[in-house]
Amino acid sequence: MSTRTEDPAAVVAPQKFTAASRIFHWLTALLIFAALLIGFTMVNWLAGYAALRMIHMSLGVVILVIVVLRIVNRVRHHPPAFGPTIGRLEGLVVTWSERGLYALLLAQPLVGWAMVSATGKPVRVFGAVRLPSIAPFNTHVFWVLRETHSVLAYLLVLAVAAHVSAVLAHSIVLGDGMLRRMTFSVGKRSRSET
Repeated sequence: MSTRTEDPAAVVAPQKFTAASRIFHWLTALLIFAALLIGFTMVNWLAGYAALRMIHMSLGVVILVIVVLRIVNRVRHHPPAFGPTIGRLEGLVVTWSERGLYALLLAQPLVGWAMVSATGKPVRVFGAVRLPSIAPFNTHVFWVLRETHSVLAYLLVLAVAAHVSAVLAHSIVLGDGMLRRMTFSVGKRSRSET
């Protein structure tokens, strides 16, 4: 990382992601937080397990749909260029870590769906919509997928923590406005939001 710019006039306002990208980003963040919280709670609360499991599976399906839409949006709308505080090597790390995060966001709900399929029980979301089974009914397959789902959950927590830490380090320590690339302006609209 570069050092903080001392001259406030030298700091250029960062370009923002498209409005759709920012909506997808914050919606994904909210849903991931809720799904992780419910997922970690339900395995430790037997009385509420069934209800939380239904909510957790429903959130997983919504996350899967949103992540697919995010990927389509990302292919159609390239992100704004990095600011001057991000060098070539750090830019590569950011790019590949984002791709890794997308891979986790796709894999986690798919593994969860397959895990429930392997129990032989119907996969229902929102209490009514029945999804097709994507894994055979098999106890061994279920346990492998269950362990994989747990490992992916912890990896997702680490990836999100790293992502938030990097953005805060840039925004607070370097003062380069990295967080503003993904925020919305209140009141007046900037050119990059139109």
